[in-house]
Amino acid sequence: MTPAELLVEVAGPLTTVQDLGRPGYAHLGVPRSGALDPPALMLGNRLVGNPPSAAGLEITLGPFHAVATHPGTIALTGAAAPLRVGGRPAPINAPVAVRAGDRIEVGRAVSGLRPYLAVAGGLTPPAVLASRSTDVLSQLGPPVIRPGDRLPVGPFSSAPAAVDLAPRPALGGPLSLRISWGPRADWFASAGVLTSAEYRITSESNRVGARLSGPRLSRSDAAAELPSEGIVLGAIQVPADGQPLIFLADHPTTGGYPVIAVVAATDLPQLAQARPGEAVTFLA
Repeated sequence: MTPAELLVEVAGPLTTVQDLGRPGYAHLGVPRSGALDPPALMLGNRLVGNPPSAAGLEITLGPFHAVATHPGTIALTGAAAPLRVGGRPAPINAPVAVRAGDRIEVGRAVSGLRPYLAVAGGLTPPAVLASRSTDVLSQLGPPVIRPGDRLPVGPFSSAPAAVDLAPRPALGGPLSLRISWGPRADWFASAGVLTSAEYRITSESNRVGARLSGPRLSRSDAAAELPSEGIVLGAIQVPADGQPLIFLADHPTTGGYPVIAVVAATDLPQLAQARPGEAVTFLA
């Protein structure tokens, strides 16, 4: 029997295979990578009967089209996007049956930024360091999805969830991120600007980090040099231009610019779904 696959027709601006990442290798210079919105991926996996760590697709904005070679079940979660299966409209945040030969069409997201497509059995490209996640910074894991790719799908592990629809948080609008100060907040003449001002997400944002535009954060000593030190997920680094950068899943493991604060891990999935131009404020 031939193995199940998704045959990619339209890949959109950036579609990658993601699971829950490869934490524990930062000392080797390897970022954790993984889904930028883990709750969305885990919900999709639960809906189709996969374990939480199964690999699915992270679709940036969309569209994405693929043909299923075998029958199965899919679920689209995360950013709200129109879904059609076999030419028929299908619900999101719900298990959807797919027949062999059905075309799965994910349209452009209408709210949020990153839809997640989970497939019963999970995607099974070769794992690197115990993860199938694509790391766009270090180039580990499967390559970025292109039209014509054939994505292998594993065998079903259990039946789809017995639900009609699973709730998900509302997306879009101003975003408030909780932070903890440090380790280099004392390098800034007025660190409090970060929590008193409004910033906007810029179009230069990606899986490595969310770049912000707003009031400049000035150093106390503009000539001071900082030796390269470790970077964690959610770290807010301030480059020479004074505009904050929030590191996401594919962040470098070290950096030489000062980190003024760190965003609470539980707020990062919301940031992953924020679009360029949306407002961000910080709460200490």
